[in-house]
Amino acid sequence: MSDKETRNEENEEQKMQASTPQAKESDEKNADLEDAMVEEADSEKLAETPVTSEDDEPQANDMHKEMDDAIAEDSEDEDSGKRHDIEMKDYHAMSMKELIGELNSLVKNEKIQAIKDHVEEIKTEFNAKFEEEMEQKKEDFLEEGGNIIDFHYSTPVKKEFNSAYFDYKEKRNQHYQELKQNLNENLKRRLAIIEELKGMVGAGADMNANFKEFKELQDRWKKAGPIPRDQYNTVWNNYHHHVEHFYDFLHLDREFRDMDFKHNLEQKLKMIARAEELAQETNINRAFRELQMLHKMWKEDVGPVEKQYREDIWEKFSEATKKIHENRQAHFAELDQEKEKNLEVKKELISQIKEIADLEIESHNHAQQRIKKIEALREKFFKAGKVPRNVNEETWSSFKQTVREFNRKKNAYYKDLKKEQYQNLEKKLNLVEIAEDNKDNNDMEATTPIMKKVQSEWRKIGHVPRKDSDKIWKRFKKACNHYFDRLHTKQDEENKEGIEAFEKKKQMLEEVKELQLPKDHKEALAIIKTKISEWKELGRVPYKMKYIEGKFNKTLDHLFNDLDMSKKESEMLKYENRLQALDDADDTEKIRKEQFFIRKRIDETNAEIRQLENNMQFFSNADESNPLFKEVLKNIERHKQDLETWKAKLKKLKAL
Repeated sequence: MSDKETRNEENEEQKMQASTPQAKESDEKNADLEDAMVEEADSEKLAETPVTSEDDEPQANDMHKEMDDAIAEDSEDEDSGKRHDIEMKDYHAMSMKELIGELNSLVKNEKIQAIKDHVEEIKTEFNAKFEEEMEQKKEDFLEEGGNIIDFHYSTPVKKEFNSAYFDYKEKRNQHYQELKQNLNENLKRRLAIIEELKGMVGAGADMNANFKEFKELQDRWKKAGPIPRDQYNTVWNNYHHHVEHFYDFLHLDREFRDMDFKHNLEQKLKMIARAEELAQETNINRAFRELQMLHKMWKEDVGPVEKQYREDIWEKFSEATKKIHENRQAHFAELDQEKEKNLEVKKELISQIKEIADLEIESHNHAQQRIKKIEALREKFFKAGKVPRNVNEETWSSFKQTVREFNRKKNAYYKDLKKEQYQNLEKKLNLVEIAEDNKDNNDMEATTPIMKKVQSEWRKIGHVPRKDSDKIWKRFKKACNHYFDRLHTKQDEENKEGIEAFEKKKQMLEEVKELQLPKDHKEALAIIKTKISEWKELGRVPYKMKYIEGKFNKTLDHLFNDLDMSKKESEMLKYENRLQALDDADDTEKIRKEQFFIRKRIDETNAEIRQLENNMQFFSNADESNPLFKEVLKNIERHKQDLETWKAKLKKLKAL
């Protein structure tokens, strides 16, 4: 029990022992005035030593200390609830551009003192993402042969963020400069109120006037505004101490004191009832915010109650507070469990990224497919939610490391690919130079094979760097088109006679299709040979019109089929016409290929004849009456006829 309580109890005992009402009243006044004077003298020392809890008892409860600290912090913000009402979004899942948008929105639309936690969270996430991107660019720079001292990386997105964060700091600094000045002014006003309150104890004025003046001081105290956080508890405890002294001073007039005690008790009982309701509130954050307001009202707005109730109501209020804190701690524990689940998800995503990073990149398509997979896994990682704080840095580092391993492998692949592309660029540039050097050459017989060859070589060469691809292709295409346009123009001039020959052959082809052969074999054969001779005399046709020769040969096939003549004879007549087309074209390469083909057919036919003759050895006692033996003889004879035809064709071909 405190010295003050002991003295008050002794005074009460002395008053109860008075024998008459007059003596009782006289003793009561004298004792109370003496008590008030003693307390006033003691208050000078007490004002220098902050009272640590309500009712001058030591505060050892961390729960109430946490609440006091929260109230002290919010005392610097008259609209403290505003900060808590701002939604704490999942900034971890946002892109750098989205984070900038959120920062600009907060600075523009919310109180600057209410967004500190949000801004710091945004800054942390933005810096982490930018650092990851910068590390990748640094690796790219070093792999390309750059010197680390020359490396510098910045982007428009980074500059935009720096500008938005600078605006926040400017606005914040301006706010806190004004706040600091206001807090100090408010502190002076509150200290002055405490001094006035101290001066009221023992004052000789009318008690009714004293009580009215005390109420005015209380109103001024409520309106005095926030003070520096580090001064809050000390100033409030001193104020509370002297308020109780004044209430003890009101002992001289019980009517005023008891009336106020009753009012204060009613208010505090309502606050206890509301705190007990909040203990059942499912919205934990809302419950804690309102509890914080109740504690502030308990300390700031409502005065003391009679001593017999003080300990009891404080215990009830503390019990409700404890329940809300337990709910809050359980809520935090539930959040921690959710974070543990998020941690498992992120570990699995890191594992999947590592599996991809361990694979070798074999082609550009493989690289692009894996890049898309990595990007998808990165997005999932950022959207997986927060992890426990004690493993946050470790998880983030592991994630960055695995992504970096993939990027290193990807960069190494593209570095080799880029080297190959530059080699391809050199090869294609050489072809461009050859094409440009020959595009105006007049010796087209020698130049055409060269230009065709460079086109063929171009198709065999792989990709070149994208920035050079379109440029060198346009140069190469322009040179080739220029040459072949000249070639075609010249060929069109040279083929003027060929076009005329084509028109004549086209007309003759229609006549031959309608030709009716006489029944006499020799006469019909003579007509066909005449038509073949006339066809030859019409001359060559342009290369792109050679298809008419094939149509004429097919028409001849129909005519030969109507004649009763040997297969060899008809084949040779048709072949002579085909050879004439080869001779007219003066195509040495096609003649060579035709010769190779006929020699091959001669060899294959000889081989077939030998195989059939060997098979005949199995028929030791057979004669031509045996169907199988007869079929083999027939095949041998047919192959020998084909052999003679092929040899005749080769002889004709050699004559060219």
